[in-house]
Amino acid sequence: MRIDIITVLPELLESPLSHSIMKRAQAKELLEVHLHPLREYSSLKHQQVDDYQFGGGAGMVMMLEPIVNCIESLQAKVKYDEIIYMTPDGETLNQRMANQLSMKGNLLILCGHYKGIDQRIRDHFITKEISIGDYVLSGGELGAAVLVDAIGRLLPGVLNDETSALFDSFQDNLLAPPVYTRPVEFRGWKVPDILLSGDHRKIDEWRHQQALDRTKARRPDLL
Repeated sequence: MRIDIITVLPELLESPLSHSIMKRAQAKELLEVHLHPLREYSSLKHQQVDDYQFGGGAGMVMMLEPIVNCIESLQAKVKYDEIIYMTPDGETLNQRMANQLSMKGNLLILCGHYKGIDQRIRDHFITKEISIGDYVLSGGELGAAVLVDAIGRLLPGVLNDETSALFDSFQDNLLAPPVYTRPVEFRGWKVPDILLSGDHRKIDEWRHQQALDRTKARRPDLL
């Protein structure tokens, strides 16, 4: 999979995408991530990419021309399955969406800033708008990093145990059950006996019930 990211602050994305699982995905050549500094596509003297909004009002707007220049330059080289805009008023990212996007080949992500981008970009180029939650960040870079991580870890071969992702929270509209490791007892706090029984059928039943109970208590909207 190839993911291209258009950003005014590439430095914000370099660290999250160069460590841990995302580093492994790229080292295995299962994922390519390319950062494209938007200012390089501005034709203005000081590489300006924002301007005042028509009609007045507080806040600047990301200009049309640099974004169009960048998108069209990339489209000349790559055919994208989706051109994604990270924005607070987009569709909220969830596990189903991450699963669907992980099956694509090439994605282009545009990180918003200021009061957003000129609407004409959204009208003519963007195919999908995504939010990571009902709050506003300083820019779309952190949201883009979250999206790439959520997608990248699902690519076949990225995780050491590929079945691990199948039991993550939200995969079956359930939260994950509690997990335990050694020691069996610590300060009198014990691991549930069922997990030490070796009866895998009963363990699976226990885990499913625990996931169901946790979901009912914490996220009944998922059921």
